[in-house]
Amino acid sequence: MMKTKYISIWLLGLLSVFHISCEDRLDIPKHGNMGSQEDFYKTDDDALSALASLYNSWGDSYYNWFFTKNLLADDVWCSGGSRGDNASMEQLNEYTFDTDHGMITSLYAEMYTIIYKANLIIDFLEPDTEVKKRAVAEAKFYRAWAHFELVTLFGTAPVVDHLLSPEEYRLANSTPEELWLFVESDLKDAIDSGALPSKSGIDDAETGIRVTREVAQAMLGKAYLFQGKHSEAAAILDTVIESGKYGLYQGEYDMLQHVAANGSRESMLEVQKRNDAEQAWNQYTMTFLMQGWRTDKLNYSGEAAAVIAQGTYGFMNPRRSLYDAFVATEGTDGYRLKSTMRTSEQMEEFGITLQTGASWVGHEGLYMWKNRTLLEDCIYDASYFQALQYINLRVMRYAEVLLLAAEAHVVSGNPGKALAYINQIRTRAQLPALSAVTLEDVKNEKRLELCLESVRFQDLVRWGDAEAVLGEQGKEIPGFSATGVEILFTNSVYGFKAKHNLLPIPRQELELNPNMEQNAYW
Repeated sequence: MMKTKYISIWLLGLLSVFHISCEDRLDIPKHGNMGSQEDFYKTDDDALSALASLYNSWGDSYYNWFFTKNLLADDVWCSGGSRGDNASMEQLNEYTFDTDHGMITSLYAEMYTIIYKANLIIDFLEPDTEVKKRAVAEAKFYRAWAHFELVTLFGTAPVVDHLLSPEEYRLANSTPEELWLFVESDLKDAIDSGALPSKSGIDDAETGIRVTREVAQAMLGKAYLFQGKHSEAAAILDTVIESGKYGLYQGEYDMLQHVAANGSRESMLEVQKRNDAEQAWNQYTMTFLMQGWRTDKLNYSGEAAAVIAQGTYGFMNPRRSLYDAFVATEGTDGYRLKSTMRTSEQMEEFGITLQTGASWVGHEGLYMWKNRTLLEDCIYDASYFQALQYINLRVMRYAEVLLLAAEAHVVSGNPGKALAYINQIRTRAQLPALSAVTLEDVKNEKRLELCLESVRFQDLVRWGDAEAVLGEQGKEIPGFSATGVEILFTNSVYGFKAKHNLLPIPRQELELNPNMEQNAYW
């Protein structure tokens, strides 16, 4: 009964996502003693409520986290209904943003909201029960997760390891070394606490709803790899793989980003959604609405009309360079290629054509297929505003763990294990096994397997490949119409430069905090 109780309390909290937008309406004068922080963090129920609030904030950050990182990479065009449909996203995709960019500013603030919620739990909870111990361990995991994003994106953001007193609000920059040390420390504490459970088996979806010991180990392995600690990364990622608690999804590959694979054996870390019509508007997400094909530019018929959820905005269309990378590896008829994207000719066979006279900016006649909006994924079909899917928001899946481990082993001189791991990925993709593996093989496989899954930009930066790959990004913007693909816009300012190795500390942070310094070249 207790197990059911705490899961229900946590899920109830997870669904309450309007608390920020409605905060001003809830600013009601207090009458009588409603308690304080010191009064609240006492019971197991208090711990679970606080943890639910932390999970809420983590889930709330997903939109800016997902779109910022994927727009900075070379998988997709910004696209949309027309040029200027979303100027903030275009600026990210074309490298014309400055220090006051709204999505970057929000992402930075959201990471510190997660850290603040984690610190409330860590500082106020006395871990004297199993429930509280687990809450503290999970809080340390998410505090580390947020600092990982801060160090890999911003580099010199401050470490915040406790609830700050007013005189501490103006912290100076931290160094990357300090940030990494703190990420490692929190993850090790969470793992060594003994409070994080392991799944009972590979298909135990219930335990996998929350952070497990293996997920924390995978995150630590990722942190090691990003620092160039390849042997340490290989060892702990091997531990995750050899645990047998996770595996590759065995259903149709093109369902990996859909409800069918929610909580599957491949799911490591996901923001949870539920098929609950009564709570639909309390857990809506713009994530799939923005990515779906541009409904008002397309004709839907046949199979497409029967299965696709219409009413979507048409951002994030695949680049020809990504398609060419797939073809070079798999050929034009590759199983994973066709499960990831489709050509306009293939879309016509499916029942989708471009409307007469329509022109689609940021489009090269290719359609992202892996994240197509399916009616079966909808809580209900809101064709006027298709934001009511109950697809769990993917943060990490087991395929990434295999590829992280493969890279760690290649670089540390153990290609045998790397080959075994990468061939698991290739076998699921219906490709022949490799007989040898290089770092370039791992890079290529990771690009194809995890495209549009929020890892590519940080990988390019840490590999030192970003300027070569992204230097021309945004120079020319194509469009697609009945006459084919043509260049619609040419920019004079564009592309990744040395300064983009770190995102700018948001201008408002510097204006409020004289102890902070801007990252180089901004």
